[in-house]
Amino acid sequence: MADNLSHAEVLGRYCGTFVDELVAAGVENVCLCPGSRSTPLALTFARHPGIKLWTHLDERSCAYFALGMAKAYSIDPVVILCSSGTAAANFLPAVVEAYHSHAPLIVLTADRPPELQGLGSNQTIDQQNLYGSAAKWFVNMPLPEASEHMLRYVRMVADRTVKTAREKPWGPVHLNFPFREPLLPASFEFTVTESARTPRVTSTFAADTMVPWEIEPGDRALIVAGPSSLVYGDNLLRLARRVGAPVLADPLSQERFDSPKWPEIITTYDAFLRSPTLVEAMRPSLILRFGDPPTSKPLATYLAHHKDTPQIVVTQPGTWPDPDLTASQIVYAESWEFCDSLLSALGEEPASLLSGWLTDWQRINSAAGAAMHSVIEESSRVTEPSVITDLAEILPELGSVVAGNSMPVRDIDSFFPASERGHRLFGNRGASGIDGVVSTAMGVAARAYGRVVLVIGDLSFYHDMNGLLAAQRFGLSATIVLINNDGGGIFSFLPQHEDAEHFETLFGTPHGLDFSHVAGLYGVGFQRVTTREEYRKALKASFDAPGVQVIEIKTDREENLRLHQRIWDEVAKAVEPLVTGEVTP
Repeated sequence: MADNLSHAEVLGRYCGTFVDELVAAGVENVCLCPGSRSTPLALTFARHPGIKLWTHLDERSCAYFALGMAKAYSIDPVVILCSSGTAAANFLPAVVEAYHSHAPLIVLTADRPPELQGLGSNQTIDQQNLYGSAAKWFVNMPLPEASEHMLRYVRMVADRTVKTAREKPWGPVHLNFPFREPLLPASFEFTVTESARTPRVTSTFAADTMVPWEIEPGDRALIVAGPSSLVYGDNLLRLARRVGAPVLADPLSQERFDSPKWPEIITTYDAFLRSPTLVEAMRPSLILRFGDPPTSKPLATYLAHHKDTPQIVVTQPGTWPDPDLTASQIVYAESWEFCDSLLSALGEEPASLLSGWLTDWQRINSAAGAAMHSVIEESSRVTEPSVITDLAEILPELGSVVAGNSMPVRDIDSFFPASERGHRLFGNRGASGIDGVVSTAMGVAARAYGRVVLVIGDLSFYHDMNGLLAAQRFGLSATIVLINNDGGGIFSFLPQHEDAEHFETLFGTPHGLDFSHVAGLYGVGFQRVTTREEYRKALKASFDAPGVQVIEIKTDREENLRLHQRIWDEVAKAVEPLVTGEVTP
């Protein structure tokens, strides 16, 4: 769509989409000062029939005038717009006052593009976080594009900007727009034409509109339970049962470990959603997403493939967990509040567990699990997948697992089944770094009731071996399952693996470290195992042993890649006939 557009047309669609969404979210008033670099936004605001312009000659007075309007309107944000350089700096006093007196301002500053920064270009200063802590939220907007993904992003930012300014305590939000010349945007047909081409995302607080969606038993509804610091509880599962919806439960959502076990829980999606045939066949009519973005890349790809399906994201105020821009609505609510409101609207009569949509997911889940189990059971040696399946079988009641980032959390997502034994899963998925994971696990061990097991890769373990000192200092007990594939195992699964000349140096990064020396240095137990029988015995023994017990498993990165690929191939062979009708299930 955007390949053959002129620069003016790109500017028109980019700025038009942004302004269109601001108006849809409730913006009516724009205070601006004359300037060249702000021309694309100024002209777009002037062309929109839903905007009233208030033109000022001085930026400081303009911003304070808007501040007064924002105070008078109380909840409807007022926009201020200026050119680049000291024009933006003159907004500062009013922005500071807006922050401290809780007035909802939307501050838009135009800027020079990146290639003009630091070269003495006129009216060019560093406008990144120009207002510091006085802005509730800052976004340095990307250079204009007219791709579908960029226009989705622009709409999201516009809606989130209004909601952030209105979210209590009210305050200013700052967006910085770099523009290249020429600066005249083409005209834009607001609302009707473009909103149909670029789906609109909106956000609401639960109190604003409690149940704006109609869900009926028999609909192809799908629930995704993403990672969460809170336990969703029975409310989410009761809703799933009420509408006959499968629940794709990330292990960090804790929903896999509810008691009693619910048949709506689906756990093998990371394996079977790698099949394009299945992704296309299992098309939902509504997706309800809870919590943070899921760990699984195939699940994220599935959600992106069905981005035209209504996707409602239920999350905490101040967050926007939608990195792939597939949400059609963000709802700020507690999960229990949202589920209770839908259950109240639907009534208590549950949907039949034998409804076709749910039954299809259950059959696929069962077939995928059997296929994975069959491949894993072929070897008596410990493999990275069998590390997880054996741990899931042996881990005692109320045991907790801390998932290291990179491969461990992904393998736990793929191979750790549902359980009725009250397990808890923890992980640092906020920024997903490989640093500090040992220390995090020691912190969990200091507060958890059952045995804590950390599953970690060698590079992550190397990053935080010093975290083991806490166990000695505070008398902590835990089991560490150290998967040592001598480098960055996850990169074998990424496109970088194809560059054979540079892969090992830049990504594989073998280190050759002998981790047995940590036993004497930190006073922990250490054992290296090679067979599954040895591993299971070591696990069981570690659960009753005091202090920290490290169990090391050495694996080969290339063999691990081939094993995962074989598992995925066998899963595809098992599940695709269930949706193509080639065999009778």
